[in-house]
Amino acid sequence: MANSFTAQVHDLTPRLIPNLDPHMVLPLLEFLTHHNLYPEDQLLEAKYDLLQDTKMIDFANDVHKQLKHGEAMPGFESRRQNVLTDLEDLRDSTREVMEILSNPDVIREMKNDKLQNQRFLEERFGFRVSMLDRLYDYARFQYACGNYSGAAEMLYHFRILSTDYDQNLSALWGKLAAEILTQNWETALEDLVRLREMVDGRTSANHLHQLQQRTWLLHWSLFVFFNHPKGRDGIIDMFFLPQYINTIQTTSPHILRYLATAVVTNKKRRASLKDLVRVVKEEHAAGRYSDPVTEFVEALYVRYDFQAAQEKLKECEEVLFNDFFLVATRDDFVETARLFIFETYARIHGRIDLGKISLLLGLEKESGEKWMVNLIRNARLDGKVDAETNTVIMGAPQTSVYQQIIERTKALSFRSSVLLNALDKRVVERREEVEVEA
Repeated sequence: MANSFTAQVHDLTPRLIPNLDPHMVLPLLEFLTHHNLYPEDQLLEAKYDLLQDTKMIDFANDVHKQLKHGEAMPGFESRRQNVLTDLEDLRDSTREVMEILSNPDVIREMKNDKLQNQRFLEERFGFRVSMLDRLYDYARFQYACGNYSGAAEMLYHFRILSTDYDQNLSALWGKLAAEILTQNWETALEDLVRLREMVDGRTSANHLHQLQQRTWLLHWSLFVFFNHPKGRDGIIDMFFLPQYINTIQTTSPHILRYLATAVVTNKKRRASLKDLVRVVKEEHAAGRYSDPVTEFVEALYVRYDFQAAQEKLKECEEVLFNDFFLVATRDDFVETARLFIFETYARIHGRIDLGKISLLLGLEKESGEKWMVNLIRNARLDGKVDAETNTVIMGAPQTSVYQQIIERTKALSFRSSVLLNALDKRVVERREEVEVEA
């Protein structure tokens, strides 16, 4: 699909970058290069700047050569030698502990009790707690050099033994990043769940610090949720939790694009659509965030403006195609969005003109007619085609009283959770204000 002004205007990369590790930004810049959203030199400059915060000296030098017509970056040889020297020193200082932890028999004898594991290793192999600090440093250095699989393995061993909460939390962030960058999605999802439990479970944490951690978690989780087979369920389950929907609305309203896409393309979680519409309506009313994806939802389910919904759907195709996380969802989104337009239109109009609805779906008349006939046949909708009048006659769907009660109480429960979370936030803020005044 050709590049356009719309795609660049709605590119979220500048909003995502501050909340991602530099190594995680590199794939996004590579994606933008292939999609020609920005000048190549501008993206190369951004890539080179990012690499300055890493130990990937050879990679940085290659990028510099592309920018400067073959010229090596300043101090390349000395910087490269320094990295190799530091790497060798760290390897030597951790060789003993790595030999211990690489032994399968040792791993099998370890228990869930970290202190007991430390005593066991101390008695059998002369293990010292100070070895963990070097292992942690070596893992971080390996990650900085781009050896993500090695870093993930070391951080796993570190977390088996470390009793330091802050270092364990930091190690889990690092391990999650490493699993993401090696595209090990199953393990990455497990680490994401553990990390969320640690962040949410620390009730004594500073409120602003916890908000920042949740903001990072929302952004990092996009890699996992849009690559794992069950990710679109996971994003709905996590992002609609009161503490995370509050974080989205407070610090990261642009994340609504990803939540909206997950809801629209998840045919098994249609009940989440009402919660999505509620949040989108709030964000649009407050003027905090909108893009073609959220505007499609708002046009269809808040204003029932079918023409506007069809126009926004066209923009959504381009925006999704040029979004690193959502490009693979584009076809699903368009197909399901057309179904939503048809279903909503059918609830309002008992008799549907095939030509008109085809236009609203963004299809040629013949293609639209085939689409609707197949929909009625395959989805077993209560409708029939009248060939003489070129219309579809829909039956009136009946919702059971039981189902109506479930939907209404679910909405009340969601609102109550959001209100309670907002109240808790205000209490914490007020307590902090009182402490400052004291």
